[in-house]
Amino acid sequence: MKRAISFLITVYVSVPVILYLFPWILGQVIFAHLLRFPFFVDLSRPEDVLNHTCNFYLNTEEGISVGVWHTLPASQWEKSARRSPEWYRETLGDGTPVIIYLHGNVGTRAINHRVQLVKILSAAGYHVLSLDYRGFGDSSGDPSEAGLTNDALYLYHWVKKHSRGSLVCLWGHSLGSGVATNAAVKIQEQGSAVDALILEAPYTSIGEVVVNHWFTKMYRFLPGFESLLWNIMKRTNIVFANDKNLKSLISPLLILHAEDDNLVPYHMGLELYEISLQTQRKFNTDAHVDMISYSTSLGFSHSSIYLDPNLPDVVRKFLENLRH
Repeated sequence: MKRAISFLITVYVSVPVILYLFPWILGQVIFAHLLRFPFFVDLSRPEDVLNHTCNFYLNTEEGISVGVWHTLPASQWEKSARRSPEWYRETLGDGTPVIIYLHGNVGTRAINHRVQLVKILSAAGYHVLSLDYRGFGDSSGDPSEAGLTNDALYLYHWVKKHSRGSLVCLWGHSLGSGVATNAAVKIQEQGSAVDALILEAPYTSIGEVVVNHWFTKMYRFLPGFESLLWNIMKRTNIVFANDKNLKSLISPLLILHAEDDNLVPYHMGLELYEISLQTQRKFNTDAHVDMISYSTSLGFSHSSIYLDPNLPDVVRKFLENLRH
């Protein structure tokens, strides 16, 4: 018994020491890209899990190739049989809104809740492009905040080029919400606001999620542990500051958040909603800002908002409002 207790204490105490000596480990935990769930899906064959979908790759910068799935809107389903990637690309100009889906950490674009959401959005009549950032899935390279942002930014400009004026929306879930707002800030700095932003289970900053995680809470009483975490994230350039980004973004925004979210606390979504409202007032814009909350009784938690039967209508009303 004494040996077991001694072992547990040693393991417990070693965690802060290991993080201090090897700060890059925290980045690996935040991205969790090496957990490439589901293991037995061939990402080059999306038809195994998702119909009306074409797989292709983009070179977002020298030496970096990222995998993308393009899922067609319902209006194009019947025409899609045995069509080439070039044909899929041409359909982006059919006037239908395009949603760029930026997923969270862990796994690939083939994880079930991501595939189910894409199916719903496709059936609702939208083009959906699902991106595996560098280091995720079958994409090359290693993840970093700047790298993930550049991948999303490249895809956005690529879609804009081929969609011939169609509305393009960035949809970021969890970690992807930070990628989405980072990219939106850069696009706005380049002279044009993003057409629309949908943030699902967004956080204020990734650091707030880390220090409030159940695992790190076990160490909160240790002097300097929280400061160590913040210092590591600063040193490794992992910030993903949605709160800061939304203080300058003037794009239309829809936030989706479940009250029982067990990873990103619901109050963070509320705080971002208030920040965005203040930003629109500050810059005197008429950009639409809305938030949809999901009751704890629904059990949607962090990754199951796609189960809301009204989600297609929520998205439709939001995007249609932008056309008026």
